[in-house]
Amino acid sequence: MKRTLLFLALSCLPLAAETLTGTVVDVMCKGRDLAGHTRDCAVKCAKGGYGLVLPDGKFVKFDEGGNARAFALLKAATKEKDLKAKVNGTLAGDVVKVQSLELQ
Repeated sequence: MKRTLLFLALSCLPLAAETLTGTVVDVMCKGRDLAGHTRDCAVKCAKGGYGLVLPDGKFVKFDEGGNARAFALLKAATKEKDLKAKVNGTLAGDVVKVQSLELQ
């Protein structure tokens, strides 16, 4: 009984936000050459969503809000390649609930 109550209490705690850095890429192109991946390609492939390739090569997908933010930023961006970004959010498995997203 005590374990169940402890589990329930801990599962109700909000997850701590963290800052992630990496390269923004559309889901369709996540396994391809990041250095050659362009902003235009990312905008054209928006339907599949976006994510961040971390420095260790791991890919984390954005939630729906993060996808919308990424699309808006990419459309307005002047940088064509090397789409580095800083993301603040909550990571749950391989999906990040994006609170803020900034292209660098």
